Amino acid sequence: MEHVDVVVIGGGQSGLAAAHALREQGLHPVVLEASEQAAGSWPRYYDSLTLFSPARFSAMPTVPFGGDPDRYPHRDEVVAYLLRYADRLDADIRTRSRVREVRAGNGSFTLTLEDGTQLSARAVVAASGTFGRPHHPALPGLESFTGDALHAAEYRRPSPFAGQRVVIVGAGNSAVQIAAELGTHARVTLATRHPVRFARQLALGRDLHWWLTRTGIDVLPVGRFLRTPPTQLVIDDGRYRAAVAAGAPDQRPVFTSVDGSKVVWADGTVEEVDTILLTTGYRPDLGYLAPLGALDEHGHPIHREGISLTHPGLAYVGLEWQRSLSSNSLRGVGRDAARIARRVSSYLHPRPR
Repeated sequence: MEHVDVVVIGGGQSGLAAAHALREQGLHPVVLEASEQAAGSWPRYYDSLTLFSPARFSAMPTVPFGGDPDRYPHRDEVVAYLLRYADRLDADIRTRSRVREVRAGNGSFTLTLEDGTQLSARAVVAASGTFGRPHHPALPGLESFTGDALHAAEYRRPSPFAGQRVVIVGAGNSAVQIAAELGTHARVTLATRHPVRFARQLALGRDLHWWLTRTGIDVLPVGRFLRTPPTQLVIDDGRYRAAVAAGAPDQRPVFTSVDGSKVVWADGTVEEVDTILLTTGYRPDLGYLAPLGALDEHGHPIHREGISLTHPGLAYVGLEWQRSLSSNSLRGVGRDAARIARRVSSYLHPRPR
């Protein structure tokens, strides 16, 4: 069995940020990435995905995005950026290395990969992020729907839905972006539990993220006080609000039931639907930690600001609201990674009292 000091699970933005921060502490992390390249979930997102933060506010530590700092990078630009970031890291990154389980014993962790390979590590940073496990909420009758029921993780482009009746469940950025895109190809409804809340992308000539950074709101350590994250705002330059106002998509309360290929709306209207698309987010992709007992009954890690409360030497990077509103974003993951790396270094090399 190979023995190392610290393993980082996940080679996307969170894992790369963690590896960089650990190298800054003089450690030599082994990064295990399940896919074929160190870009996390980004290559699997829909084709038109565009960041709502400008390039200048989307870079990770030490490597600028490049190009016009005020542009909003597309999905493929982010993938290229992450691959470039990985190439510049002096770290042992191993792709096609999916972790099946982690167990603890005798002061170390044993990691078993899908191919049966095992590693022993004194510390583990779980950085597989929050975008690997699509969330499918329990909606009334959805399991009986005879049309196509998809999650946003399966959506790529609007052309396969041309001419269809599509219901999109959700009220966040992805929901509205996809709905507005589909609205030019299909008849689309946004089905939401509450009205979509828009935030202006520009205020007084400055991008919203300039204000978040300038005021310090972006880094406030509020994560531990939020049992339930607040309602997400849809960042809009005016296009999405206009699309909703024009009814492409329209917006209604979530349907009350599903009967075969029909949905029943709150006003009693029954309507034939081709596709129900869930833009209902993701949950932490941490099933490999279940043997440790490090997760609660919902599969969420038991931690405080990324430090495990169940196992010394176990830490997390890239969780939603791990510490701040930007914890699971390109712009914020580096700050959390630096804090975690200092804690891991102190654990591995404690100073004598």
